[in-house]
Amino acid sequence: MPPQEHHQPLLLDTNDSSDHDELEETAYDSDDKVHIVINDAEASDDDGSKTPPFSWKKLWLFTGPGFLMSIAFLDPGNLEGDLQAGAIAGNSLLWLLMWATAMGLLVQLLSARLGVATGRHLAELCREEYPRWAGYVLWVMAELALIGADIQEVIGSAIAIKILSNGALPLWAGVVITALDWYVLFIFLLLENYGVRKLEAVFAVLIATMALSFAWMFGEAKPSGTELLLGILIPKLSSRTIKQAVGVVGCIIMPHNVFLHSALVQSRDIDHSKKGRVQEALNYYSIESTIALVISFVINLFVTTVFAKGFYGTPLADSIGLVNAGQYLEEKYGGGVFPILYIWAIGLLAAGQSSTITGTYAGQFIMGGFLNLRLKKWMRALITRSCAIIPTMIVALVFDTSEDTLDVLNEWLNVLQSIQIPFALIPLLFLVSSERIMGSFKIGNVLKMVAWLVAALVMVINGYLLLDFFSNEVNGVLFGSVVCAFTAGYAAFIVYLVFQGITLPRWCKSKSVTDALN
Repeated sequence: MPPQEHHQPLLLDTNDSSDHDELEETAYDSDDKVHIVINDAEASDDDGSKTPPFSWKKLWLFTGPGFLMSIAFLDPGNLEGDLQAGAIAGNSLLWLLMWATAMGLLVQLLSARLGVATGRHLAELCREEYPRWAGYVLWVMAELALIGADIQEVIGSAIAIKILSNGALPLWAGVVITALDWYVLFIFLLLENYGVRKLEAVFAVLIATMALSFAWMFGEAKPSGTELLLGILIPKLSSRTIKQAVGVVGCIIMPHNVFLHSALVQSRDIDHSKKGRVQEALNYYSIESTIALVISFVINLFVTTVFAKGFYGTPLADSIGLVNAGQYLEEKYGGGVFPILYIWAIGLLAAGQSSTITGTYAGQFIMGGFLNLRLKKWMRALITRSCAIIPTMIVALVFDTSEDTLDVLNEWLNVLQSIQIPFALIPLLFLVSSERIMGSFKIGNVLKMVAWLVAALVMVINGYLLLDFFSNEVNGVLFGSVVCAFTAGYAAFIVYLVFQGITLPRWCKSKSVTDALN
């Protein structure tokens, strides 16, 4: 690519870019994008330097990607973290849940900023900006994180199916049914063919189902409003709740979700040659993403407070998990016209199914972006879905259906996702800080410092989780040696990514010159 194309991503030649898109994978074809209506006053602004005034109609047109992104904050893994935090720590960690959601919002806004300003998503830019071998390593890490998340989502759906079938279907059968839910794939493809807005509407229904289910539980539990407000406003942390606090922060940043959001924002037709249009898109995406994560925070708050009211300070607090949560809810709150057990199962099923579909969506962008695959939608979705289904089927056949075994499995899956976080955050932060990549939309020094502090905090917290987990689980010389070797390679690659990010402008400049000469 010629060097001058790197200096100002907002002034791309649309004719040249169309030829370029024919050769490379893109998040959305031009025909699939949502058209943003421009009025006469905006059309008269020839240079496009002014940001158009706020419009409710435009906000509605831009609404969608943020809500799809917010599904990762509501998946079964997060719900399990919520219920355990509530049962063990009561309402004392609600303040941390709020600030953790705010940190997640910052990371997702940076991801959206990257996608809007460059017209490329994170996986594509990693392929272009890093050496080929490093790009392949980042791809493998992203796929592993996606597989780990999908297994947790499938298990969550399987638990819901077991509850709704009154135990007629055992957990392993629910795992197999959910893992083989090809109907999800076909519904996904059908909706995508009918348009992005139809797909977004389905996710809105699933989020509404979760909100209504958990709000119903909140009403049944009748928690104290005073205690709830105190939990949100007054920071409180004790040695007994440190593990739950670390879990609350650690499960907020999902690696595949960082890749996903940078691609979702490209579903709107934005004129990247006009600075005002790009700024307008950033403004609307910031508003709708904030609204979406406020809703996700409220839903997580419902779950935490319900279990805090019912189980905090009881002997059951330390043993409650996703598998037995429904049973404990029924014993605590009873049946009624609509038994709380089934309300919980409906919300859990909506969380599992919605996060499974977004996982398929994220897998398409990750594989297509890193490998530059030009495949038909059904083929690309089939490949990415299979990458998650095969390990899930192995889990269903190998692991026993006991609660203890599933808890151990869940801990390993959390570790798998935790170790992937630097491989999404480090490239993202270096790319959004680069003037060559972002042009005038690169982040400023203050935001850069805040973003790096948040990223460092998240990585340190997840490092604590890893250290605590391995110190308890690693036994034997051979296993310990393997873990030490893996840790050394893992740390070396993180150092490489940081060093590569620092030298990225000079490396890419020399690469561009070489490509031009060739």
